[in-house]
Amino acid sequence: MKEKKKEPKRTHRITIMLNDKEHNGIENFMRKYKITDKATWYRTAILTHLWRIVEEDYPTLFDENEMR
Repeated sequence: MKEKKKEPKRTHRITIMLNDKEHNGIENFMRKYKITDKATWYRTAILTHLWRIVEEDYPTLFDENEMR
């Protein structure tokens, strides 16, 4: 039998406000792609975006203009 990995409990709540256009856009996207777990979708979208930024934000010896 496989050992089940323990997921850390999610105890921190984040609340965001959207205008009607933003909300409708997200709702249409979720309906189109049959997304039912909104919390997981929001979490995945936010964290994926942040990880991409972190990967590109590495220290360099020279700034961009000096490297050209």
